[in-house]
Amino acid sequence: MLELNDVTQKNDAQRPSEFVEALAKGLAILECFDATHAEMTLSEVARRVGLTPAAARRSLITLQTLGYVGQKDKRFHLRPRIMSLGSTFYFSAGIGEVLQPNLRSLVEQFGDASSVGTLDGHDVIYIAHYSVQRARRAAAVVGARYAACATSLGRVLLAGLPDSALDAYIASVKPEAITSRSITDPCQLRREIMDVRDKGYSTTVDQLDYGITALAVPIRDLEGRTIAALNTSGYTGRITPESLVEERLPSLREAASHIAHEINRYPILQSMIGT
Repeated sequence: MLELNDVTQKNDAQRPSEFVEALAKGLAILECFDATHAEMTLSEVARRVGLTPAAARRSLITLQTLGYVGQKDKRFHLRPRIMSLGSTFYFSAGIGEVLQPNLRSLVEQFGDASSVGTLDGHDVIYIAHYSVQRARRAAAVVGARYAACATSLGRVLLAGLPDSALDAYIASVKPEAITSRSITDPCQLRREIMDVRDKGYSTTVDQLDYGITALAVPIRDLEGRTIAALNTSGYTGRITPESLVEERLPSLREAASHIAHEINRYPILQSMIGT
């Protein structure tokens, strides 16, 4: 979710003169809806975004008029038109042409699921996904976002940060216990991220949800910067981190290298996922 206060409460020296605060408020409201907050009252929206009820109401009325938000009784919800924003990115970036074939190839080879994600603040956003799984668990659908520290993709992306950016992340993050195996201690999390940096890959077991064991590797640009991450995942109990590394790591790295090569051929995609 967009941290509105971190953006809109900067002083003039930190904020561009062209910054439109009303637009930032509207985007923050759109992002405050999620799987556990699918419908909210005006006061709930205002509280989640950090706005006064009057300011939240003005943005909601505007978004409702534009067709992005609906209302039933006193509760607001997103409308299907919001999907057009994500689909515009998906098609303009060429994700279906560049990323999906590689994910399908991995899933055809190993089964299970494969995803590509990029870092956004403290979260990882899934920008491509392919799966043959039908289990009810944390969904890795395109557009889903989860705490970076709780995913194999996120830990690879965090390991790719410059030291100063990683220090800032560790200082500000407040890891939550999503499962009993979640890492909630920042010092332990730093050690895990540094281990990922040394190995060049990350494995997780039941961190985001029970039943998910995953392996992820970085996708790097021509300068060697980590701009995205690629993973393969399966059911805990049927696979282990060790078996993923032994059986899938070479193919995963090969796919990541191929994706990086393809991204370099599409500057618009590189700029979209690398910033």
